[in-house]
Amino acid sequence: MTSTILAATGKWTSTGALPTAAGWSGQHDNAVVLDNDKVLVVGGADGSSAALGKAALYDPEAETWSATGALRTPRRLHTTTLLPDGKVLVTGGISGSAQFPAPGLAAAELYDPESREWTSTGSMKGARWGHSAVLVGGKVLVAGGTTIRSAQSVKALRTAELYDPEFGTWTETDAMADARSGHAAVVLANGQVLVVGGTVPTAPDEDAALAYCELYLPTEKKWAPTGALLAPRAWHQATALSGGASVLVTGGRAPGGPGDGTFDPFSRATAELYVQDTGKWTAVQDMPGGRGLHRAVPLGSDKVLVIGGSDNAQSDVGYASVAVYHAGTRSWAPAGGLATGRHSFAAAPLSDKLVLVAGGVVRSGSAAAQPGVQDLTTTAEIFDLEATVTP
Repeated sequence: MTSTILAATGKWTSTGALPTAAGWSGQHDNAVVLDNDKVLVVGGADGSSAALGKAALYDPEAETWSATGALRTPRRLHTTTLLPDGKVLVTGGISGSAQFPAPGLAAAELYDPESREWTSTGSMKGARWGHSAVLVGGKVLVAGGTTIRSAQSVKALRTAELYDPEFGTWTETDAMADARSGHAAVVLANGQVLVVGGTVPTAPDEDAALAYCELYLPTEKKWAPTGALLAPRAWHQATALSGGASVLVTGGRAPGGPGDGTFDPFSRATAELYVQDTGKWTAVQDMPGGRGLHRAVPLGSDKVLVIGGSDNAQSDVGYASVAVYHAGTRSWAPAGGLATGRHSFAAAPLSDKLVLVAGGVVRSGSAAAQPGVQDLTTTAEIFDLEATVTP
């Protein structure tokens, strides 16, 4: 489906800078809005893809970032989940340098906003990174991810575990039908959890994207298949709409040739909508531009702000382009662009009209003498949906 270009809406303004530059390239390692309305970012990767142990808080009133208690274990490709008591649970990930295969973490820890310190809690049954983590029924469901297969290889996981905040313990639950990593998980209006896409490693430096999706049924503590995506997706985003009655999936890395004899090296511009009541995906209007490694943030219950991204993890630059999805018309409108293009960054809603972005990768491979090194930014910006874009 093609895009119709409409007038741009909203604009960005600069705000306080992060204490430390970092990138966050996972689905569930994003910023967390605390009960006191401050925003927490945790760990992430430096320019050489080594894990960071630092955390920072953004104060929307003061418009400043400040360092807070350091993690007990540096980690990237972890998960961050706000718990009912206001604490934040961080699970798994990779610690140390960018070696392959990387030793994953089973360890978990808790952030207390009152003391601004981290404490250890029960470890998961198995080490994993690139997994999903969502709060369902007062417990945290962790599913899938990647772990070491051998000294020269890794594998995706089917396993899932439940964390009980009251006791700080983990129990195994039913395994998914399909092993997957780098997938998205969204809690639906009926309390079920939709798991979307992801990848399966097929070689040390290759993986295959998935179109298959499934549902976690919390009452039965079982997984059940549901409608498959119209296209396999990795590096995509999944965002709940209408209180979880539907889910919008945007972008993602193109898996190669589409089967018609052509080759598309760029990220997907397509978007799809999942409806809880039918369990099916349908195409919606294409985004104004394809992207992966972006962030999609809800603006209330009927709009989604899609921000930045790139066409490839080794791409020269992060995108500055931004678009707003309108659920009522299933269409897109361009929004004011970021001052600093970026991918693999953190983002959080400050209200139904305001969104914060921070950090991320600005440029990859810019230093010829240091292949694989990424240029990170400490800059942060706030989007205001109602602000006027200056011509």
